[in-house]
Amino acid sequence: MKVWTISFQDKDGVQQTHNLESDHRPSDEEAAQRLRHVLFPVTEDLDLNDLEGRTQEPTVKTLKEQNAVQIISIVQAP
Repeated sequence: MKVWTISFQDKDGVQQTHNLESDHRPSDEEAAQRLRHVLFPVTEDLDLNDLEGRTQEPTVKTLKEQNAVQIISIVQAP
């Protein structure tokens, strides 16, 4: 399995990284779901049905608009 480094800007505007193991490069949505689980574990159970189907990448949108977390890049770790 490969290790991918997700770089993101946290709610305080500080650039952070989080490593994710996956066979393939995770999409922004997959990375956002993983970050949501790590950064906001209580919200993992929230239903995004209001956005799913109407919005591409609903978790990315929710993290950015409600939590001020924005994914900067996803690269394979050295």
